[in-house]
Amino acid sequence: MKPITLFCLPFAGGNKYSYREYEKRAPAFLRVVTLEYPGRGERVSEPFIDDIEQITADLYLRIKGRVDETRYAIYGHSMGALVAFLLAKMLISNGHRPPEHLFVSGTTGPSAPSRIGRQWHLLPKTDFIEKIKELEGLPEDALANQEILDYFEPILRSDFKTNENYVYKPGTPISVPLTVMTGTEEKMELKDIYLWQKETTRNVKFLQLRGNHFFIYKWPAEIVRTISSELFEHA
Repeated sequence: MKPITLFCLPFAGGNKYSYREYEKRAPAFLRVVTLEYPGRGERVSEPFIDDIEQITADLYLRIKGRVDETRYAIYGHSMGALVAFLLAKMLISNGHRPPEHLFVSGTTGPSAPSRIGRQWHLLPKTDFIEKIKELEGLPEDALANQEILDYFEPILRSDFKTNENYVYKPGTPISVPLTVMTGTEEKMELKDIYLWQKETTRNVKFLQLRGNHFFIYKWPAEIVRTISSELFEHA
């Protein structure tokens, strides 16, 4: 099978190392490339961007020269799922080869009403950290280390602002196969998850795996297997 690049978009607070387990478990034909948002990881010296359209445009400039030369797909979790969707739309609208598949996890459809109103990024420090604990997005040792918390707090606040201030703009559905994965313990209604079907003319495959919002850490082998089999099936 010809090689295919899987561009991965991190969740809030994530960086290029967020999908290391996916890289380890990827089959030979699948090259996992995790993109980096400004303000963290290898781009730590750059200022944060807290506007999702600007983040999408930034990533577009970084990969637009590569997508016409290789087979590729896009995957994102939580905030990264929304960025992945917007990046796919931007690539298509600018005349590039569309992704062979779009994989998203840990979020509702972009048009879900439940996206509106939440403003966690404005919470006082103590309350904000409590929300992070509820999501189980940081390991216990990190949550107990004030220095680590002080490092991650501005990154998380910026990313939460990015996600929470997103305004849905109805548009023409893309013609790209779409797989949506969510955790069985996530606080999302199925009707909001199923709204992903509005965004593509192709049938959407909806999957659930046991776990909370960060079920992706519990099932890396299963998720990589799902991605690989979908790409292999449609090769």
